[in-house]
Amino acid sequence: MKHHWWQKTVVYQIYPRSFMDANGDGIGDLQGIISKLDYLSELGIGVIWLSPVYQSPMDDNGYDISDYRAIADIFGTMDDMDMLISEARQRGIKIVMDLVVNHTSDEHAWFVEARQSKDNQYRDYYIWRDEPNELESIFSGSAWTRDEQTGQYYLHLFSRRQPDLNWENPKVHQEVFAMMNDWIDKGIGGFRMDVIDMIGKEIDRGITANGPKLHEYLHEMNRATFGDKDLLTVGETWGATPEIAELYSAPEREELSMVFQFEHITSTYPEHGEKWEAGALSVPKLKEIFEKWQGLKKGWNSLFWNNHDLPRVVSNWGNDGVYRVRSAKAFAILLHLMKGTPYIYQGEEIGMTNFPFQTVDQLNDVESLNMRNARLAKGVSEEKIMAFIRKVGRDNARTPMQWSNESQAGFTTGNPWLSVNENYHDVNVKAALADESSIFYTYKKLIALRKMNPWVVDGEFKLIATADNVFAYVRKYESKSYLVVVNLSDEENEFASGFVPRQVVIQNVERKLDDLRITLKPWEAFAVEVD
Repeated sequence: MKHHWWQKTVVYQIYPRSFMDANGDGIGDLQGIISKLDYLSELGIGVIWLSPVYQSPMDDNGYDISDYRAIADIFGTMDDMDMLISEARQRGIKIVMDLVVNHTSDEHAWFVEARQSKDNQYRDYYIWRDEPNELESIFSGSAWTRDEQTGQYYLHLFSRRQPDLNWENPKVHQEVFAMMNDWIDKGIGGFRMDVIDMIGKEIDRGITANGPKLHEYLHEMNRATFGDKDLLTVGETWGATPEIAELYSAPEREELSMVFQFEHITSTYPEHGEKWEAGALSVPKLKEIFEKWQGLKKGWNSLFWNNHDLPRVVSNWGNDGVYRVRSAKAFAILLHLMKGTPYIYQGEEIGMTNFPFQTVDQLNDVESLNMRNARLAKGVSEEKIMAFIRKVGRDNARTPMQWSNESQAGFTTGNPWLSVNENYHDVNVKAALADESSIFYTYKKLIALRKMNPWVVDGEFKLIATADNVFAYVRKYESKSYLVVVNLSDEENEFASGFVPRQVVIQNVERKLDDLRITLKPWEAFAVEVD
C-alpha cells in the first residue's frame, strides 16, 4: 500500500513560550527548542508542530499575527528559525508551521491601513458592518467592535484584537498563498491550520463554520501552494463529523491531509456546548466516538488527547494522583495503536499534569480571564470560576516544560512567564530518562511500533464488547491480529475473550498474558498478538 510519510510518523507539538528558554528572560524561544532537538530525536518523533512564532503583540500568545514573514523578538530571529529547520532536518524531523489565516492581529499592517478610511485599499481585507448582529465572540461578549475613526463595526470571532479576514476578497487569497509559498520555500514540512473551518463564514446568514465556500477555498489553497508537494496539512475543525472530515481529507478532493476532530473532547460538555461545565468522561460514549472515526473510509485520521487549548488528559480524564504513571501510559497505548497520525503535546510524554490554580493572578489566558469577568458579572463566585479553570482552562497546558528538578524545572534561569507546576521535583524529563519504566519509554516504544509495523498504520479496526469502563479493540492486518485492552478506571474490571495470546507487544502492568480471562488492575493496558 502506498503511503505518505506522515501516515507512519508521530507529531510533537511545541508551545514555544513554554518549551525551553535559552536566554533567561523567562520565555521559551527558538534557540531553546534547538537545544532540545536531541531529546526529541531520542523520543523518535518525526514532526514538530510549532505553535506560532510570528511577530505578534501576544494578545492571544501568538495566535494574533502582526507579520507572517517576521519572527517575534521574544522567540528570536529569522536566522534562528532557519537554523531550527536545518537542525531538525539533520535529525530527520520536519517542522510544521501553525497557520492562522482566519484572522490577524489588529496591529497587522493590513488592519492598520484598513481602519484609516472606508475607501482604503485594505478595507475589504476585513469584515465591516454599520450595525452589529447577534454574533458572539468565542472569547465571550459581542463578536463586533466599533472602530471610532470610521464609525463602523469590525468582526472578531475571537479577541477584539483579532479581526477576521474577509475570505470573500480574492486579494486576501493571493496574499495568504504568497506567504505560504515563502514558508514552503524555506523547507518546512507543512501547516497546521488554526480554526480553518471558519474561513468560509457567511456572517449575514449567521454561518461561522463550515460555510458553503469553505471547500472551494481550501481546494484553491491546495492548488496554489502545497498541492504538488508531499507536505502534512492538518485543519483544526471543531464541528467536523466523519462525513465532513472526508470532504477535507479524501485525496481526490485535493484539500488537506487530515483534520483535528474534537468529538471525543466535547463528549463531556453539556448539551449547550459550554466547556467550562464539562462533566466526567463516559467511556461507553468514548468507545462509540472512536469506533465511528476509525471507520473513516476516505481520508485520514488525526489522533490526540492534548494540545495548547486543552487540559492535561491525565488530570482531566485519568488519575493524576496515585495512578498518574499508569493512567498516562493507558491513554498512550489506547490512542497510539489506532489508525491515524498521533500527536503528542509537550510534556504529555512525561505525564505532566494540570496546575492547581488558586488565584486570578496565576492566570494568563485571555479566554479564561474573559470568562471570569463575564461570570463574575452574572454573580458566579470566584471559587466556582477557579474550579472551572483548574479543570479545563487553557493555561493548564501552557505551564513551562519540566526538564529537571533544578530551579524552575530547568526551563529558565529567570522568572518564568507562567508559574512552573510544583510537582516538577518528581515529574521531569531528567527523572523520566533515568527510569526505564517511565511514561517516556512507553511513548518511545509506541512511536517505534508505528514506524516498524504495518498493522499499526493499516490494520482494520474492530471494537470488542466489554465492561463499560474497558476499551478493547482488535487491529487485523493480513493474517495477523492484535488485541488492545485498556481499563479506563480506578476500579478493577473483568475482561474475557476467546482469543489465544501469542506475544505481548506492550503493557503498563507486568504480568504473564497466557490467558485472556483476567481481572484488569486499575488503568491496566496492554497490546498482544493473538490467534
